[in-house]
Amino acid sequence: MTARPEADRRPATARKPNLLLPTLLTIVGTLVLGMLGLWQLERMDEKHTYIDRLQAEAAGEPAPMPPSTDWAKLDPATLDLTHVVAKGSFVDGPIAGVRTTIASGPPGSRQLSGFGRWVFQGFKLEDGGVILVNRGFVPESRIGQIGPASGPDVIRGFLRAPESRNSFTPVDLPAIREFYTRDPAAIAAALGLLPAPFYLEAEREGDGLTPPAGVDVRELIGRIPDNHLQYALTWFGLALTLIGVFAAYVWQARRGAAAP
Repeated sequence: MTARPEADRRPATARKPNLLLPTLLTIVGTLVLGMLGLWQLERMDEKHTYIDRLQAEAAGEPAPMPPSTDWAKLDPATLDLTHVVAKGSFVDGPIAGVRTTIASGPPGSRQLSGFGRWVFQGFKLEDGGVILVNRGFVPESRIGQIGPASGPDVIRGFLRAPESRNSFTPVDLPAIREFYTRDPAAIAAALGLLPAPFYLEAEREGDGLTPPAGVDVRELIGRIPDNHLQYALTWFGLALTLIGVFAAYVWQARRGAAAP
């Protein structure tokens, strides 16, 4: 009978798992996810400050329109939703429509809704500058009843930056003055006007049921996305999940290494 070698009679030594790389990856991943969560919290504070400013500004008296000579130096994004009053006269000429859909308001609200168009027309200010005015929403079934406005007017409203397009936005039809984004440059070109870097969204007057119905500032502010807390919690949750996965991996690796 052959004797077993001495080495075969030694107890097996458990091999320790190499956790250096998984540990480094987990630390880096957790830091990145945590920083993304903190960034979203900072964005949330900035957004709330912005919304508070808009609410305070909307509740106060509108400011005069910026002089047209300064428009080229202004940042439309910074001026977005600035409450202003414009004095001048509507430009004689056609109107343009921007297709849109307005959701129904809460129970008891009085507003036009459904599929329709925003009605745009040129407005010449007292200083000679021309700006496009979004006169308001008109349901598609009543668009034929709306013609160009004329004569002097005083318009209270909100300056708006151009609306951006995405890959799903249909192609505009400038030949028939039909658009799918509120882009003042494109609309002004179709109306034969010099483009301003922003447009004026007329404030709602009256019962909101007579087209074209201007915008309600509460609706404007309500449409501003404010999902930063949700995003922050998602990033923090992913960071905790990564830590949990790493802990389970370490436990399983050490358990396997301790087995005979």
